[in-house]
Amino acid sequence: MLETGVRQVRVATSMVFGRRLNVRTVERLVADALATLEEFGSLGDDVDELAEGPFADPEERRDLQNRALQRTVRRLAKRSPFYRERLAGTDLDGLTTETLTRIPVTRKADLVRRPADFLCGKPYLVTQTTGTTGRPVQIWLSRYEMELWPALIALSVVLRGDIGPGDRMQINLSSRATAAVQEDVEVCRLVNASCHVVGQVPPEESVEHLLGRNSDTLPTLLTGNPSYLARMVTAARRLGCRPEEFALRSVYAGGEIMSRALTDALRDTFGARTVGDNFGMTELLPVGGRTCTHRHLHIDPNMGFTEVLDLETGEPAGPGRLGELTVTPYYPYRECMPVLRYNTGDVVRTLEGEPDCELAAVPAVSQILGKAGRLHRTADGLVTPRDIVEALDGTPGLPFPLRHDALVGDGGRLRVEVASRELTAAEVTGRLRDRGIDADVRVLPLDDAEAARRFPLRCDLLEHTFTRSHA
Repeated sequence: MLETGVRQVRVATSMVFGRRLNVRTVERLVADALATLEEFGSLGDDVDELAEGPFADPEERRDLQNRALQRTVRRLAKRSPFYRERLAGTDLDGLTTETLTRIPVTRKADLVRRPADFLCGKPYLVTQTTGTTGRPVQIWLSRYEMELWPALIALSVVLRGDIGPGDRMQINLSSRATAAVQEDVEVCRLVNASCHVVGQVPPEESVEHLLGRNSDTLPTLLTGNPSYLARMVTAARRLGCRPEEFALRSVYAGGEIMSRALTDALRDTFGARTVGDNFGMTELLPVGGRTCTHRHLHIDPNMGFTEVLDLETGEPAGPGRLGELTVTPYYPYRECMPVLRYNTGDVVRTLEGEPDCELAAVPAVSQILGKAGRLHRTADGLVTPRDIVEALDGTPGLPFPLRHDALVGDGGRLRVEVASRELTAAEVTGRLRDRGIDADVRVLPLDDAEAARRFPLRCDLLEHTFTRSHA
């Protein structure tokens, strides 16, 4: 127990003072937590404080954030040619959360145009974004990052009781998501759980794996993108599967908008008690967020600083306002290809009061409403991609996901196109109107292949090489 306490102090001290963490110490803390669970059955009353980290106390957070930002920008100005230019003339030692807004945001286009100028460390592995929202971005990671992130995540999920020995995780992520897949595999190793990297094969095969038809062990955890998980729901229902046939305890999704209807369908179809809607980006790892039962998005303040920039002014958004998530991962968690004030393009709404939920200690915003470039400014008001997804997803009798697109036409009127051979324009219009959305609707009777080409989703990144053909 004394050794565990010493390790906890070492990790906490490194986090507070911004020193490089000893990965092996973090891994040993994971092992300590597992040993405590095995011997005593619980981790004690102070586990929540340990899980939330040194940034959890609101009174201490501001000072810690300022010091973390100053440490991060000093390193960027010294090592990154891109940020050396951008930070010229900036008082790096006097930087605070308030004065940070004087530094221009970094955008995806900057990474695409000048990737080498962002390098600050020794590259070990290159990964890339999926490219579903434009040209993929290549991100270089160091060996330290690739070892540290899974250790930190493993410690967090063990402390929260999300995963442990005996669990089996089925990973239905595209092989393009190198960093995310590697993280999941390493987390399972560290917590003595097993995993199966299935990838995005035809969804019927993924359902077979969930049923354990190709293994003696049934998966207890499932991770994937919402649109692919939606196709798995459709496949399971088509195959006549019952929830009691599965052993899933939790499903974790991310990367796309997750509707209430899909959340409920995952619970009802697979029998999962927990369905998590997570936030994360390759460019921002290890910064991430979780959605609570009140449907707030809570973004971990320990690994980075998060801003919400007003859509109209570009300044910090006031209560109840729409804004773009902008994130700065702190050093020493991000070292090889870090970004400063990275504008994600994801739109959220700030909360009008303090959250009253199970994650209230962690700063929160609304769930992601869509990309800024995809907001629909109609004559009747603003319509977000989430508004439309929530209206159409889970239409009774139809498979998940229902493919669609929208734009604002002449006169500021919303026009919605839906790919379906079952729906009528009147039915779609009615579902939208029930959500307060007035639109001109066009239903296109497309086959699956043409619908995927016309309205692509992440579920279309299928890996066919070693899969069977399903007629």
